[in-house]
Amino acid sequence: MRLWATIRDEQRIVRQVTIEADYTKLDQVEDWAALLGEACHTLDLARPVLLKKHLKDLAAFSRAVFKPEDFMEPVDFQRFEVEAIFDKKKTPQTQK
Repeated sequence: MRLWATIRDEQRIVRQVTIEADYTKLDQVEDWAALLGEACHTLDLARPVLLKKHLKDLAAFSRAVFKPEDFMEPVDFQRFEVEAIFDKKKTPQTQK
């Protein structure tokens, strides 16, 4: 799995990072806070408050959006988005 984290301001990606993790399915992810913390550390960003809403969005859509009010410290962007990307398993093609 890869966690793609982007900082956006007016629909423009200002900064981004991709974090690799050893998960193959969404329901295997146990600690979203640790993955989020790693992404924030790499982006030199304060960690946002991880609410039930964010966890539900990650579970349902593999994606969550954090707004400036989700941070304890002031931020200078409009959105912090994280998206879990899972590689699809390749199935061997049968030959005819």
